[in-house]
Amino acid sequence: MSISLDRLTKIYGSHPVVDQVSLELPNGEFFVLLGTSGSGKSTVLRLIAGLIAPDSGTVVLHGRDVTKLPPQKRGTGFVFQNYSIFRHMSVAENVEFGLKIRRIPPQERARKREQLLDLVGLAGFDNRYAGQLSGGQLQRVALARALAYEPNVLLLDEPFGALDSKIRTQLRRSLKEIQRRLKVTTILVTHDQEEAFELADRIGIIERGRLLETGPPENLYAAPKTLFVATFLGAGTVLAGKADSGSARFGSLSLPIPPETAHEQGARAQVLFRPEQVVLSPDMPDGGTPLLGRGRVVERTFSGPFQRVRLQLPHLEDTRQVAPHVPFGEEGLLVDALVPSEMRFQSETVWVELRSWHILDQPRQRLLVYAGYLETVDSCLDTAKELSEQLDASSVLLGVAEDQASVESLGILLQQQKTAHGLDAAELQVYAGDPAEHLARLQQDGNFDLLVIGGDSSNTILTRMLECCTVPMLVVRQKRSALKRMLICTAAGEPGKTDVRVGGRLAHRLKSAVTLLHVTPPGSAGLSPITKAHLERAVSTLRGLDTAGSVQIREAGSATEGILEEAREGGHDLIVVGVHSPRSHSIFHVEDITFRVLAGAQLPVLVVPIEVE
Repeated sequence: MSISLDRLTKIYGSHPVVDQVSLELPNGEFFVLLGTSGSGKSTVLRLIAGLIAPDSGTVVLHGRDVTKLPPQKRGTGFVFQNYSIFRHMSVAENVEFGLKIRRIPPQERARKREQLLDLVGLAGFDNRYAGQLSGGQLQRVALARALAYEPNVLLLDEPFGALDSKIRTQLRRSLKEIQRRLKVTTILVTHDQEEAFELADRIGIIERGRLLETGPPENLYAAPKTLFVATFLGAGTVLAGKADSGSARFGSLSLPIPPETAHEQGARAQVLFRPEQVVLSPDMPDGGTPLLGRGRVVERTFSGPFQRVRLQLPHLEDTRQVAPHVPFGEEGLLVDALVPSEMRFQSETVWVELRSWHILDQPRQRLLVYAGYLETVDSCLDTAKELSEQLDASSVLLGVAEDQASVESLGILLQQQKTAHGLDAAELQVYAGDPAEHLARLQQDGNFDLLVIGGDSSNTILTRMLECCTVPMLVVRQKRSALKRMLICTAAGEPGKTDVRVGGRLAHRLKSAVTLLHVTPPGSAGLSPITKAHLERAVSTLRGLDTAGSVQIREAGSATEGILEEAREGGHDLIVVGVHSPRSHSIFHVEDITFRVLAGAQLPVLVVPIEVE
């Protein structure tokens, strides 16, 4: 293997930017590491090059462990996005720079320089300076310089990011040709999917420092394993339904589940179909292919030889749309199709069939459970057990000791609590230090779907978590016999939409009835048109999630007062609120509604960050 990474990890503060990345590249492979900004892809490249040191893990290049070697002894060539050309040197001097440091004789340097400039299409540019070159030419100089001393591994950090699209296309073709001729093992990092598809022998998808999936471009596109890769790599529709007798059911639609992605009976099942796999027909199909239903054309976009068509279809029972995003207040499905540009529609409604599709691996939710202090450990762990069973979720139980000397004893105690509450399958993690720091780190980097936290946790912990939580947080003081009646506290605006969507999805999974609460000041002259429209769309959104919802309007001196009164009097089992800044302005006055509800409610409270969808 040219490159072998084993559990490579880099941590800044308490945040793992690269999290146990393992990867092997054979000789001569062109590998593209694809991810969003901040995903850790450039850090992986710098760890391989030796520009930064890992906190753990190893880097092996051509059978040699180089983890502790400086960059100049690793045999790697590095090309940066910003070229890093010495502007006071000519093209010839730039290309020969590395060779000169290595004391290569002048004649050999000149021969190598001429070969490389010819290879990258810059023959005759020897005496020009950076100010006389275009961006594309500067990047070619940077590539020639990186190749000058014949590296065993070529590393490219978004090398075309600063160039226009036409030059990027030209340079990609040149780079692929050069790489094939030299047969040098190459890793390129980018956020550009088109670039990854065009260049890569294999693609690796990285997110939050974790390498999620690797494979040939066509395999990752057609048959991704995870929801993130399915929605990140290319366009498509993802529906969530239920596994039943070897098939994935989405209302009346039933699709066979392949043996290699077998699902447990009753488990969630997700199907992906790309726009080019959708067939549109003006007439009722003969039943030879799976039928989604009859859809209405709501949008058409011209894109050269094809047109992208978006259709709205009736809601399928027990089906939730994951992608594309359905606007708040709509109940139906949105399906994207790719058809020839010359196709004309005689009617705005067409039949929608599936030519092919892909069933994703069985999804399973993950809970992060922090019992806090012993006063509410029973309520917290009992609730976690109930949620684990109803959501078919795995759990991580977190314990945080005051100091390292207490870690072992706390671990023994929590192990006993796990067994006593029927959570034997839960993973136990025990640390020393600040609980808020460990909670923040794990919920941000652990791909968790829900944080369950004991309600006796200190105000400091709750305040810190309200400031940084990125997943819904369930604060439990008293366990309810069942979470069958949910109170979603909503107000017109974007945060209110998120509360309804997240609460509605949970209510559907728990088979809970929902009351939508809106609080108004005493003596107010009815609801504003915006508020009325918001509540109507909220009820529609719940119907689209197969969840029954009613609206409750309550007058009170403050939003907090109204929520707590309804919680006490309405027989609810769970309160859902959004995260509100301590300086957020309500129609009452400046207050931290969320924290006051947490302080005053005895019911479990689900806090929903606005970023969650």
